[in-house]
Amino acid sequence: MSIAFATEPQAADQATDAEALAVRALAGIGEVRPGDDLVDLIAGAAARAGGLRDGDILVVTSKIVSKAEGRIVHAADREQAITDETVRVVATRAHEGGVTRIVENRQGMVAAAAGVDASNTADGTVLLLPLDPDASARALATGIRSLTGLAIGVILSDTLGRPWREGQTDVAIGAAGVHVVDDLRGGTDAAGRTLTVTMACLADELAGAGDLVKGKASGCPVAVVSGLARAVGPLDLPGAASIARPSERDLFRLGTDEAVELGRRDGHEAGFARGRAVGHAEGFASGYAEGVAAARAEALMTRSRVSPAVPVAAAPVAEATTC
Repeated sequence: MSIAFATEPQAADQATDAEALAVRALAGIGEVRPGDDLVDLIAGAAARAGGLRDGDILVVTSKIVSKAEGRIVHAADREQAITDETVRVVATRAHEGGVTRIVENRQGMVAAAAGVDASNTADGTVLLLPLDPDASARALATGIRSLTGLAIGVILSDTLGRPWREGQTDVAIGAAGVHVVDDLRGGTDAAGRTLTVTMACLADELAGAGDLVKGKASGCPVAVVSGLARAVGPLDLPGAASIARPSERDLFRLGTDEAVELGRRDGHEAGFARGRAVGHAEGFASGYAEGVAAARAEALMTRSRVSPAVPVAAAPVAEATTC
């Protein structure tokens, strides 16, 4: 399957240098097993399909990378595998089928089920995401560039949901030799106004474009995007990990219920600590004052019970008289 379109459509009678973008799936890769050489598998499929061109970008489903790297876990309980891959719980919701967990995983992604996948894998096993998706993408790009002599970019894609939107789409979890972001800040729009926040996430757009032709069950885990050579660059460009928003700029770090519970718990702990500190201080001050007053009173009472000895006057001596 392939899709072709122009990035800047023009009227039919207008001359244009618009960049034509073509996306096609690579067939014939087959089932990937641990230890398989993905460079050879992908390069062979591309050669049979007419070859690659300089500036092409490969969009590779992360699942075949996980399989080749042996990221297969024998786990009858998928939930335990999710727990093992979780760094931080963002939100949980119970439903008829169980509990959905949105978590931050070891790769720094926020995703449902930590990216642990039980589809298209043998019964009793689950697939974990590549340990380092950017490194995996870099290894693929390096190998294919060396084999073909072409400047090829690589995107590793996986399926994610989005806040506030139904459905899922593929996004980039790994990238190599591709500008993952098209930073337009500082430029101007059609009206001449300066752009201050516009940063197109090319890597995610490429991942979504590749998914249009790969499908979920077609057996074509790799797509080739042609016509976007401007997005291809050296292998040391920032990878997909750079797309993740830093926590200090994350406005949606927790689910609603979790944020409310955290606020309640923190408020309770802070209030209890403050109340204890104030109560202790007031109690100490009051007890000290009462103790001093009691000590003084006791001292006065003791003093009144034990009076100092009063000297007894001597009896007067009678004067001798004579008769």
